[in-house]
Amino acid sequence: MAYLVLGNGRIFEGLRIGAPCDRLGELVFTTGMTGYLETLTDPSFYGQIVTHSFPMIGNAGLIPEDFEGEGSLFGYVVRELCPHPSNFRSHGLLNVWLKARGIPGLCGVDTREIVRITREEGVMNALICDAVPEDLGPIRAFRAEKAVESVSRREKTVLPAEKKEKWRVALMDYGVKRNIVRSLQMRGCAVTAWPSAATAEQVLRDDPDGIVLSNGPGDPKDNPGCIEEIRAMLGKKPILGICLGHQLTALALGGDTVRLKYGHRGGNQPVRDLKNGRMRITSQNHGYAVVSESLAGIGRETFVNANDLSCEGMEYPDLGCITVQFHPEACPGPQDTAFIFDRFIAMMEEKKHA
Repeated sequence: MAYLVLGNGRIFEGLRIGAPCDRLGELVFTTGMTGYLETLTDPSFYGQIVTHSFPMIGNAGLIPEDFEGEGSLFGYVVRELCPHPSNFRSHGLLNVWLKARGIPGLCGVDTREIVRITREEGVMNALICDAVPEDLGPIRAFRAEKAVESVSRREKTVLPAEKKEKWRVALMDYGVKRNIVRSLQMRGCAVTAWPSAATAEQVLRDDPDGIVLSNGPGDPKDNPGCIEEIRAMLGKKPILGICLGHQLTALALGGDTVRLKYGHRGGNQPVRDLKNGRMRITSQNHGYAVVSESLAGIGRETFVNANDLSCEGMEYPDLGCITVQFHPEACPGPQDTAFIFDRFIAMMEEKKHA
């Protein structure tokens, strides 16, 4: 037996899965009905204990081809872990992978109740442990440090385009999901992925056709160095910002970000396109949002969340920059917003022939 101890004092008893160690983290939940492998390996979950609202996890086993990263989350909580997965692509058991990655978890707990608590009281910290501590102070005080630095690549990497190369794109890796790279490659982009610590001078010296600012974990305000370098790149090349890249761009332009009560995580997040009123279903994973009003006179809000009206996209026409909070590369889906990459391609085309 083991326990999930919440920062508010609630305790859930369950069965251990994964690594046999205690671990602190920010407790969050995801509402996706599919894509548990992408969730497990999304670098944006660094520092977090992830709870699935879907009741059974692991049905398809372990499929490395579907991984979005190496696996950076701090803990994993599910209602039921499938003991006998069935999929012709499976290479093993999820529990074995969790142990190998040093990720502790729990199963056999009431995940519906955990989600209710988080929705009503907001995101809080939690501890996966073998013995319930008397002092909850360390749980409440936890904060993930150096999140972006911990998940970003360490050196410049060149990734070729699929088939014919049409564009050269610089990608700032703040914890990028692999399908962002694939989505660019299949559109004829050769991608040069840079570490988060790379400077604007280094990137611009390569003379790319465009720049992509990737997703990533943590509070965007914890990255003053990245914000400063983005400020130096704005207006120099067409830029697409995704998730954390969206937030960092807003901060680079003097805007503000706020922490959401419990964030948006899952593949069923409704977003309204303010240009035509259409509703799009999106995949998201973030706990912070851009305050669009703080960018009045600087940029235009392009998308808004249909549930809480938070900002889901901005455009800065004078700077040749568009940013979105959701994931247009969503894998396994939905694919409603993949056109965002095509808009970015069109921006590079326009800049080339200007």
